[in-house]
Amino acid sequence: MQKKKVTIGLVQSAASSDIESNVKKALENVKVAAKKGSKIVCLQELYNVIYFPQYRKKNFSKFAETIPGTSTKMFSKLAKELGIVIILPLFERKGNRHYNSAVVIKSDGKLMETYRKLHIPHDQLFYEKNYFDEGNLGYRVYKTKFANFAALICYDQWFPESARIAALKGADIIFYPTAIGYIKDCKSAEGDWQEAWETVQRSHAIANGVHVAAVNRVGQENKLQFWGGSFVCDAFGRVLKRAKSDEQVLVVTIDISQNKKIQDGWGFLRNRRPDTYELLVKNKK
Repeated sequence: MQKKKVTIGLVQSAASSDIESNVKKALENVKVAAKKGSKIVCLQELYNVIYFPQYRKKNFSKFAETIPGTSTKMFSKLAKELGIVIILPLFERKGNRHYNSAVVIKSDGKLMETYRKLHIPHDQLFYEKNYFDEGNLGYRVYKTKFANFAALICYDQWFPESARIAALKGADIIFYPTAIGYIKDCKSAEGDWQEAWETVQRSHAIANGVHVAAVNRVGQENKLQFWGGSFVCDAFGRVLKRAKSDEQVLVVTIDISQNKKIQDGWGFLRNRRPDTYELLVKNKK
């Protein structure tokens, strides 16, 4: 089988309350990724703002922007200039609704259809239901000249159904832009959260025969310590490269021709039994 290689870049960064500074840093980091050969570059969840959902209920509407809007204008210009694809996760305003969204910009600078985060958490210091409406545009697979990929967002990464749908729709890679970390002075009874976070995503890669690229933020924001740990794994879950807990541009060359070999060899997609999955589509109680 002929190899099909593509180089991808993940921008792992800290965010401050200075939006302009965050944007400037993101633009520079995308340039760094491109200079190192990246053809698809993914930024972290809510790339240009602090992780404000850790506050139970405050007015952060000033952070929201339209699509197209300020961010897409700047990054569209950059994508065209560099000839790369950019995944740009941001806080979207659409009329009187707000979404946790990802914009995909093609190498010609044109916008593809927006993905809106479908699974919205609501836990201590992750009060996202107070800020984001549930996504209403379904799952997207973006077909580009470099690779076909899905861009799911953070909490989506815990759901096997999302990864399976992305694979069935033809994704070679699943990108997971993320904002997740440890809670200050909170000791986990169930185990290491970061280990579980990485494990579940690697399992999606294995079960679906696709590459997975997760990009997390870093830094301390009030009571949250974001652990970074951005990584890329192949279609059998092997970690190809992993970042530490500091700011970093992670660049990895992957061979997506491996996907079909895994899918055909292990048969996880071929041997599905949709006729037995009725329980999965019943409404939650």
